[in-house]
Amino acid sequence: MLILLVFSAILLATAYHLVIEPLYLNPKSKIPGPKSYALTKWRLALEDFQGTRTRTIHALHQKYGPIVRVGPNEIHFNSLNALRTIYGAGSGFERTWFYRMFDAYGRQNLFTFHSVKEHSDRKKLVANAYSKSLMLKGPAAAMVQEKVSQYLALIEEQGDQPHEIFSSLHYFSIDAITQFLYGSQGGTSALKGDIQDRALLNDIIDPTRRYLSWFAVHLPTLTKWLYTRQGLTERLIRPVLPMQKPTTYTGIRKHALEASQRFQTAVEAKSDVRTAETIISRLWASHESVKGSGRQALDSLDIASECADHLLAGIDTTADTLLFLIWALSQPQNLYIQKRLIEEVRTIPRDALEKGTPRLDAIDKLPYLDAVIRETLRLYAPLPASEPRSLGADCVIDGYKIPARTVVNMSPYSLHRNAEVFEDPLRFDPDRWLGQTDKVALMNRWFWAFSSGGRMCIGLQ
Repeated sequence: MLILLVFSAILLATAYHLVIEPLYLNPKSKIPGPKSYALTKWRLALEDFQGTRTRTIHALHQKYGPIVRVGPNEIHFNSLNALRTIYGAGSGFERTWFYRMFDAYGRQNLFTFHSVKEHSDRKKLVANAYSKSLMLKGPAAAMVQEKVSQYLALIEEQGDQPHEIFSSLHYFSIDAITQFLYGSQGGTSALKGDIQDRALLNDIIDPTRRYLSWFAVHLPTLTKWLYTRQGLTERLIRPVLPMQKPTTYTGIRKHALEASQRFQTAVEAKSDVRTAETIISRLWASHESVKGSGRQALDSLDIASECADHLLAGIDTTADTLLFLIWALSQPQNLYIQKRLIEEVRTIPRDALEKGTPRLDAIDKLPYLDAVIRETLRLYAPLPASEPRSLGADCVIDGYKIPARTVVNMSPYSLHRNAEVFEDPLRFDPDRWLGQTDKVALMNRWFWAFSSGGRMCIGLQ
């Protein structure tokens, strides 16, 4: 009898903890959403594993509205009010542990800092380098034009043969971002055919990196154990690894670390590399304060981690956006967009050309090209998925009480597909950005390809 009572008590306690409390008593139980998602995080994790998380969440928004419970402790929003509340400047919401998977060399960086203060301190060191004025003129502009010329030369070499642009656009993006970050100390030459530099992109092309990311997010302790085994254990588990070694970004991070070390060696040899207009030279200026005790002082690994983060952030985003833009223009129904772009480019005066390529400041003045790029970012945002945040205190969002430390999210994918804001949202239509002023203003408020607030992408310009 006693055993039966104990068993019953355990069963009731389990039912209370796993079913009754999350579904009926928790403040989050009032938030709309499917019960299976509210019961366990593994329901959404299954969609994540299948590569359908973002589309599934969007479908849930279409069914349940602008606020949906997608996990026992996770809420997803799709409203302007939530956007301002969660991501607006001074909101108090901070990034979750999810971002720590992007640490490099054991150090945090601009992308992975949890607190707003740490992020702000680091951002001050590099944000100006991405300003529009510097990007349109000076060394950065000349570098971009040089890489564009090299890309066009690569295409011309192909002649009438089919050209596989996924790889070549990644050659362009890695060459541009490495030159911007490291200059002569780490700039790659993938566009010119350097085999080793092109091989750096193998990590990105490998489709199994998605499985490794899934394990790192949902089973971090197991993932760390799997990839730190040695000897016989390592050989035994090798067939079941989500991604075989070397894993995602191994080659790229090795290149980034070596570039940072070369820069440090050049500085110590009294080279003039510190005067170059590169990100690493800007960060190194802070390195001089290491001798002091300031919190903002950076050592060599801090600098290496920061540059590696910018490198990874600049490869896929640039290449994928250009890839989707070219693909969209290639569709038969969009032939008129191609013709209109050609007509606009032909309006650029000859004195705004350098070696046959328009200068960036001239390109920046083309309104239809801007509309095409904006529409590409709307419909094919390079980072379309959720951006998790949390707050250390209870709050109210869209009329619902959100307990402290609840993970809250929003995504460009859902924001950009609101049919009440973007008419016929699945249609690629650059002209929507050249329409009535009030409609464009509303779309701009919902446009979120670069996030917003203090944590918005510094590459916005």
